[in-house]
Amino acid sequence: VSGGLGDTQFSFRLRQSGGQRTAHFEDDGEYNREAPLTLQREAAHYFGYVYFRQVKDSSMKRGYFQKSLVLVSRLPYVNLFQSLLQLIAPEYFDKLEPCLEAVCNEIDQWPPPAPGQTLNLPVMGVVIQVRIPSRVDKPGSSPVKQFNQENLLPAPLVLPSIHELDLFRCFQPVLIHIQMLWELMLLGEPIVVMAPSPTVSSEMVLALTSCLAPLRYCCDYRPYFTIHDSEFKEYTTRTQAPPNIVVGVTNPFFIKTLQHWPHILRVGELRMSGDLPKQVKVKKLAKLKTLDTKPGIYTSYKTFLHKDKTLIKRLLKGIQRKRPSEVQSALLRRHLLELTQSFIIPLEHYIASLMPLQRAITPWKNPPQIRPFRQEDFMKTLEHAGPQLTCVLKGDWLGLYRRFFKSPNFDGWYRQRHKEMTQKLEALHLEAICEANIVAWMKDKSEVEIVDLVLKLREKLVRARCQHLPVKEETLQRVGLYIETIIGSLPEDLQAVLHHH
Repeated sequence: VSGGLGDTQFSFRLRQSGGQRTAHFEDDGEYNREAPLTLQREAAHYFGYVYFRQVKDSSMKRGYFQKSLVLVSRLPYVNLFQSLLQLIAPEYFDKLEPCLEAVCNEIDQWPPPAPGQTLNLPVMGVVIQVRIPSRVDKPGSSPVKQFNQENLLPAPLVLPSIHELDLFRCFQPVLIHIQMLWELMLLGEPIVVMAPSPTVSSEMVLALTSCLAPLRYCCDYRPYFTIHDSEFKEYTTRTQAPPNIVVGVTNPFFIKTLQHWPHILRVGELRMSGDLPKQVKVKKLAKLKTLDTKPGIYTSYKTFLHKDKTLIKRLLKGIQRKRPSEVQSALLRRHLLELTQSFIIPLEHYIASLMPLQRAITPWKNPPQIRPFRQEDFMKTLEHAGPQLTCVLKGDWLGLYRRFFKSPNFDGWYRQRHKEMTQKLEALHLEAICEANIVAWMKDKSEVEIVDLVLKLREKLVRARCQHLPVKEETLQRVGLYIETIIGSLPEDLQAVLHHH
């Protein structure tokens, strides 16, 4: 980096290369079930959090001291890890390896991240205090203030959030286009963010991917991408359509190589000033010829929904009144949350109607199937139960849903919901078996049917435990007792065979 002297922090994300995906984290299933979808551990990607220092140093051959400390994790806790690096990196550049060894020993003692819990994480004479969000937190509520009984000394460094960025600062130059950016993210469109530095690049990409919460952004994203990345060829090829990805870059060379991408956002340095920075304009892609391209959104995309003028007025008023950035960010986050919820609630209502009725679940038959998702049927529900009930924004909501059905985000949402509903059905079926009178059922059954039942029940029990189905422990224990009772009623040779299995 020729320009910047001093310290910079940024993030990147990289694909795990091939080879065995080892189940390195045994508790993944449990963590992912309780964590919000947007904070789950990823199986195929790593995050890199970087603290980079560049200062003049005549004792070095190149005349500069240049070093990065990088923390690699599967967790998207950008605030926690960047705060941790702010403590460790300056010490490390001073004292080198022994310092890192001491830090690693401390981190090894940390408890695992448990959703819903507040953790005290000691490192280098400081205690970082964070709360790990949980799936049951109310969306949009501010993190609960922690009153810990322990009298920690020194007073802990309390992080208000492990992952939330200062959205207002990130989106300042594009506030009037927030509607368009939300739609592009919702539809999983390919976007290039061109920024003056890795910090601005990575913050903007992470801000964009977070603006769909509580819906999970299911496409790929690269907060900071360089020509040395192994996917460089894959992303810059002209022979196929660009992938569904948001990629952040700083090298002007990319203006040339990514010219064929449909949406390019060029931003300047992010400043925190009293007045609103110049809002970037929407421009035709054809204008993207020169390397000194002005900041702007280069796209031919037409939004489905109209702009929300009241939001922009409120934020402008906030700037005039010197309202703190975190309050402005909270306003912006709330607006995006309400927008996403207005869009997703009709989908949730419709998919819930595809679940079989509880009375159709009987103990001795396989549970009934979830009915298929029919897009046309869904569209018919919108007339009387569409987003217009909860959202003031006018526009072509139907067109937006039709485009959404083609996106990876719809696919990801639908798979997640279908999986949860299937597990719920399994759980209800186990409950039904528990309520049933097994002895009466066995009266007129042959040994073959009874053995078949034992094997089926056992398989259900194993699945319930492996998948951590939402079933009470006592229900599982009762099914276990049932199995023992049934086996006990069979001839001894069969009992021996079944016990052996």
